Amino acid sequence: MKYAVYTMIAFLSLTSLTTSAQSKKYPDPPVANEKTQYPMAMTDAQWKAKLTPSQYYILRQKGTERAGTGQYDHFYKKGTYYSAASLQPVFSSDTKFDSHTGWPSFFAPINPDAVRLVVDNSDGMQRIEVVDSKSGSHLGHVFNDGPSPTGKRYCMNSAALIFVPEGGEAPTSSKAL
Repeated sequence: MKYAVYTMIAFLSLTSLTTSAQSKKYPDPPVANEKTQYPMAMTDAQWKAKLTPSQYYILRQKGTERAGTGQYDHFYKKGTYYSAASLQPVFSSDTKFDSHTGWPSFFAPINPDAVRLVVDNSDGMQRIEVVDSKSGSHLGHVFNDGPSPTGKRYCMNSAALIFVPEGGEAPTSSKAL
């Protein structure tokens, strides 16, 4: 019995230290609002010229692709996912997991400054929208039902992302899919 108590105390202490270290490794991104200024500002016409129609719908009009239709849903190659709007890296394949939701999901962004979180009260519910930090373009939403170590599920739209395989060159155009 005494051994069981010591084992439990050691386990709880180790779990506490591991959780603390993991939360420091994956800090939450900053929160933004409708007044947040983004470094990359373009007119609607410029966005339409830069993006494909589906990218424009998702990134600039806050659309969502149908579940199971995105090219990165069941895609597990090693590499980096870039925002199709700003061409900045936003997610790594190291944090990607199969959420069984029909959308590519990640437990953390590539770094906390890559994205911003925005309260989204659309469609009669409150969610947390994920936008890229350079342009404020819609990538998807984040939910608190993800795996360890963060417990987050960054549920993204494939059309909002450009995948570059490990060792590949960063994208230079949004339409180069």
